[in-house]
Amino acid sequence: MKKIDRILSYLDELYPAPECALNFSNPYELLVAVILSAQCTDKRVNQVTPKLFAFANTPQKMLDLGIDKLKEIIHPCGFYNTKSKAIMETSADLVKKYNGVVPSSMEELTKLKGVGRKTANVVIANAFGGQTIAVDTHVHRVSKRLGLASEKSTPYECEMNLLKIVPKNQRTKFHHQMIWFGREHCKAIHPYCETCDLKDVCVYYKKLHSAK
Repeated sequence: MKKIDRILSYLDELYPAPECALNFSNPYELLVAVILSAQCTDKRVNQVTPKLFAFANTPQKMLDLGIDKLKEIIHPCGFYNTKSKAIMETSADLVKKYNGVVPSSMEELTKLKGVGRKTANVVIANAFGGQTIAVDTHVHRVSKRLGLASEKSTPYECEMNLLKIVPKNQRTKFHHQMIWFGREHCKAIHPYCETCDLKDVCVYYKKLHSAK
């Protein structure tokens, strides 16, 4: 069995039906939620967005809300100055260039101020049903540990490599599985290596034990 097939099989056992952890009801809400999730837990974002989206769940309503009120609402998410600026710039772009409609392609999404590949991939996958792999900190860390990406790979290089080896119809599912696996098992600090069924194919685990 190929290494990637072994990993996919194990992730399917752990997370047979993984879903996006962010709550949203339209593409714009998801876009804003992803911006807020930077260096913040999804749980905290989900506590903040109901109040925010009650006032502003479209780009125009966000602009009408104003940056000061936005900062006040999203303050618990951290980095509220940077995030509020990004949300306002993105909202202005959407109103000016796309009539307030969130585009569904990587090319158009990444033209928006404050939107990079990771954010665009999350929106494409979860709001529009595309098959993509968004490389966040969890996906990047786990991919490097398992040897699915090189230790010195950038998030973009990691994404490109994963797209080559993960079957197209499983990419979005794999993305969610890797996030949950990184959060609950392959943690940044003190990962649960001894109870992981992938330790025999894990580069990180082998390095740990060869050093002892």
